[in-house]
Amino acid sequence: MQADATALAGAIASGRLTSTEAMQASLSACEALADLGAVAYTDAARGLDAASRIDAVASDAPPRRMMPFAGVPTLGKDLGGPFAGFPMTAGSRLIARRGGLIDSDLAERFRAAGLCLFGLTTSPEFGLSLASEPAAGPIARNPLAPELSAGGSSGGAAAAVAAGIVAIAHATDAGGSIRVPAACCGLVGLKPSRGLMPAGPHFGNHLAGIASELAVCRSVRDTSLILSALGGEAKGPFPPVARKDAGQERLRIGLLIDTGAEFPTEAERLAVVEAAGRFLEVDGHTLVPVDFSALEAIVATSRRAFADIVCINLADTVARFNLDASKTERLTQAVIERGLSLSARALWQSLNAMVVVSRDLWRLFDGIDCLLCPILSSAPLPVGSFLTDHADTDRHFERMAAFAPLAALANASGFPAVTLPFGADTDGLPLPVQLMAPMGEEALLLRLAARLEQDGRWQHRFPVAGLNA
Repeated sequence: MQADATALAGAIASGRLTSTEAMQASLSACEALADLGAVAYTDAARGLDAASRIDAVASDAPPRRMMPFAGVPTLGKDLGGPFAGFPMTAGSRLIARRGGLIDSDLAERFRAAGLCLFGLTTSPEFGLSLASEPAAGPIARNPLAPELSAGGSSGGAAAAVAAGIVAIAHATDAGGSIRVPAACCGLVGLKPSRGLMPAGPHFGNHLAGIASELAVCRSVRDTSLILSALGGEAKGPFPPVARKDAGQERLRIGLLIDTGAEFPTEAERLAVVEAAGRFLEVDGHTLVPVDFSALEAIVATSRRAFADIVCINLADTVARFNLDASKTERLTQAVIERGLSLSARALWQSLNAMVVVSRDLWRLFDGIDCLLCPILSSAPLPVGSFLTDHADTDRHFERMAAFAPLAALANASGFPAVTLPFGADTDGLPLPVQLMAPMGEEALLLRLAARLEQDGRWQHRFPVAGLNA
């Protein structure tokens, strides 16, 4: 049996445990693993109330039958959402933990799926890092090796899921922030197509279309199920995405085992990508070698667009709400300053360049059906590798690019991308791969991801709270 949210939902549905018992197990695990720094805020009373309301409905009643994750405890991210009753700070001392008065459209769908929220996970300040170590605390550590980072910006979510505090958790991705933590912690992380996930009613996490929200998961089946429950009919700001069926045809899989001389990937990380390709080739798929030169220009453009968009967004947020930027980390202040100095023409050029990224990536996919490539250039980095006590924004963004060289490409282009582990290194840390496909092709990605998962090269180290009861 897979130790995942689907299994936990099944145990609750069958009566092997109640939703309240599952919630109590998660709350106990959260307390026992407090030093992991995965969870930034909890409201046990709200969590238990949500669970008791699920328990009050008969398991065979229509409302519960429509809930794929009925009674499963979960956590929101302290950035994105929002979730009513769970005030977010975006990992910053600048924002007091108050508010949390309304659900976003996505939060409503989380609850409608039967998920029971009891807290918020750690995020770096305003999501500006690929590590989740805000000065306001706590520091999210990797459950597989606590001296290492859990990744960012959804690092707290990934740490909580990998450690088994919860089986599934809300996450967001504007520059790899779902996929990088998932890759660090041995999880499945999908960044959906632009326009597939609801971003309203206020579109606060819009970010010119580079951001998307979903979850970090312990299995491909959980990822498929949460995508079905939350995705579609997003009601803006983009046209609806036409999702395609997975199909059973043999595919042309582009194999990219190079990330360029500027930000190279370690040989072991490239070798596992090739191994995954050879594994899929045995199923009858065709491998098509892809040279990094075909992507180099749009990868670089994606990184620049990401930097410009997050800087101008944060500068506008601080100005619009008249916030005191002096209360933020030094790097955040520099990002705000960079955003304020960005000209309208420069921003317009970045937005136009994103259109070209999408066009050129579509052209690459004229010859392939999906792209198999690395997500991380190395093993998870030590805690403290992404310091925020300096004002060198160029150096910070370069460090992010060096760690996840291809991450921003999916965000700038709007294409979906999924990462999952395909084995472990000699230290027992995950060896992840990334699959990318044209917009609307999530089913194709998840079909291939499920096939890789079936080989069983990666096993979760920790059980899910409540599932082993």
